Amino acid sequence: MNSLQEKLTCDVQLRESGKHDEARALLREIHSEFPYNAQVNLQYAWIHDLLGLERDAIQFYERAVRSGLSGDDLQSALLGMGSTYRCIGEYQKAKETFLRALELFPERNEFKVFLAMTHYNLSEHSKAMELLLTSLVETSKDEGIVSYERAIRFYADKLDETW
Repeated sequence: MNSLQEKLTCDVQLRESGKHDEARALLREIHSEFPYNAQVNLQYAWIHDLLGLERDAIQFYERAVRSGLSGDDLQSALLGMGSTYRCIGEYQKAKETFLRALELFPERNEFKVFLAMTHYNLSEHSKAMELLLTSLVETSKDEGIVSYERAIRFYADKLDETW
């Protein structure tokens, strides 16, 4: 196993087969050789998350994002980083991460849902509900939701109002 790509492929296979400790050991070795490689840092972050080591994962998500990821890899890194910030109680950083992700990838609805969870954590309940309800009507094919889309959209930002 010589090339970086071969090592990363091996790591993915270990991770997908549930051998998380072995995957982390391999990544530790790879990371010592390629500490600034975006893919290495991203995979290292993922394995830390899988092992419940969220606080350790953050630094690797941050390095991966700074190292020039793009496309699906950047989307994945931003979602992982924002979600991890939220899990460890860094709600403002999570919010900033999800807002940045939505600027870059406005069509990705998962960022809206995770941002809504973060709004909830920040006691921004109205924003959370509005975002979730709007996302629901934009993505649902459920007949009941579709038939009440206008009403749901109308009330999404008026939940505290009475008539």
